[in-house]
Amino acid sequence: MRVDAFDFHLPPEQIALRPAQPRESARLLIVQPGAAVELRDAHVADLPGFLRPGDAVVVNDTKVIPARLNGTRARTGGVTVAFEATLIRRLSADSWAAFAKPAKRLAPGDRVRFAGGGQGEDGLEATVTAKTESGEVHFAFDLAGRDLDAAIDAIGHMPLPPYIAARRPEDAQDRADYQPVFARVEGSVAAPTASLHFTPELLARIAAVGVAIHTVTLHVGAGTFLPVKAEDTADHRMHGEWGEVTAETAEALNAVRARGGRIITIGSTATRLIESAAAPDGRIGPFLGETDIFMTPGYAFRAVDAILTNFHLPKSTLVMLVAAFVGHEVQKRAYAHAIAAGYRFYSYGDACLLLPPSR
Repeated sequence: MRVDAFDFHLPPEQIALRPAQPRESARLLIVQPGAAVELRDAHVADLPGFLRPGDAVVVNDTKVIPARLNGTRARTGGVTVAFEATLIRRLSADSWAAFAKPAKRLAPGDRVRFAGGGQGEDGLEATVTAKTESGEVHFAFDLAGRDLDAAIDAIGHMPLPPYIAARRPEDAQDRADYQPVFARVEGSVAAPTASLHFTPELLARIAAVGVAIHTVTLHVGAGTFLPVKAEDTADHRMHGEWGEVTAETAEALNAVRARGGRIITIGSTATRLIESAAAPDGRIGPFLGETDIFMTPGYAFRAVDAILTNFHLPKSTLVMLVAAFVGHEVQKRAYAHAIAAGYRFYSYGDACLLLPPSR
């Protein structure tokens, strides 16, 4: 399909710069192709009412790291050059790949220093080891392992998406707002945003319905914000992201489906991972490694029965995933309804619950 078929106009004022408070008060558009009422307005707090005893909700327990670092490089003559680096992929215990801007100020062999910006703060030093054709800069830090993790946590900033960072600076509130309540395994450089709507109280009410809550891990990479540059979806190369579905989780989800329950994934990340772990017959197996699965209209979902996800960027792989699940025409109607009704879009915005076609 042509990529521009997934384009749409969004008024800038509908890009959410802060999340709803409380989190579950965000709006929720119920989308069910073929139902008498195809589109229904609700709130995330209403989610338990759309679940059934015996269903399973799958959440991504990845934790966002403060991956944006402010750096300086000393030049000959005492001139200090400033730059910004966003960590995107760990290479080893002491090394990370990053996007730097401006990257032209850095060269292999350069020594750089990262700091949080406060007076007297400890810094973190590194050496530039490589620059790749794809624009990555590789840093080898003077610390490794847990010591490096602690230093990044101390001086790093939350990597807000470009459409938020361009309109306001990151602040202390984002440390809490841009982190899911069930975040556990450090490794993401962007939030699994559908997860941001959940609170302990909402999770308790979901469990009270008789719905099991299972976790998988998929570390969200910076590629989630990269535009689709190809003109046709067939020519797009999907970015890879590391994920894990344990054998215990796989067997528990298979048991849910065997009993007639549904698997409801929270977010595109959990959806991609479960579909990557599923065989053609729908049985889910253990998964460990990178997935570059790309779901566009025509893809046959194997194991996922319903999806809760945010409203996504025009022409993005994520809006294509929505169209793959509910159909392209339904996706377009749902997004047009959301825009007309004033829903808030993107990472801190509202959500939609995608249900299978009514039969």
